[in-house]
Amino acid sequence: MMQEFWVFGYGSLMWNPGFEHIARTDAVMHGLHRSLCIYSHVYRGTPEVPGLVMGLDRGGACRGAAFQVAEENWTATVDYLRAREQVTSVYLERSRPVRLLDGQDRMVDALVYIVDRNHEQYAGRLTVDEQLAIVRQGHGKAGPCADYVSSTVRHLQDVGIHDAMLEALHNRLA
Repeated sequence: MMQEFWVFGYGSLMWNPGFEHIARTDAVMHGLHRSLCIYSHVYRGTPEVPGLVMGLDRGGACRGAAFQVAEENWTATVDYLRAREQVTSVYLERSRPVRLLDGQDRMVDALVYIVDRNHEQYAGRLTVDEQLAIVRQGHGKAGPCADYVSSTVRHLQDVGIHDAMLEALHNRLA
């Protein structure tokens, strides 16, 4: 059997992957959940005035997107993702099983970035009020943190994913 190369996205990778892929399908990863749990020091904030970005944290399950990458593009894709996701080394790069929701009920291994709970930028579980204060202040080289949250919520809704915590935060930002 030919080896397949997959990447799992759960935040901005879902709506802005930034790499060439030959297929995209909804997918679910068990044992981890989407969480606004990382202080952003670059893209959506600064060390002095951080924003918040998504991480996969322990427990639950996460619906997201799985992207299949052609073998000849795999090395370039991994290099791109490392440059994008590992700018402050807050994520652990892992290969984890994901279930593709494409009607074939198939499991594949996918490259994924999981929050490093021991990293100084790990914010942990924050209340909506705590998130709101940080998101409102955050602005980094990719723009306002509020735009990141709104874009993520809109995309999740567009693909039929309901995230009550993110939607509550989005509604309070509006």
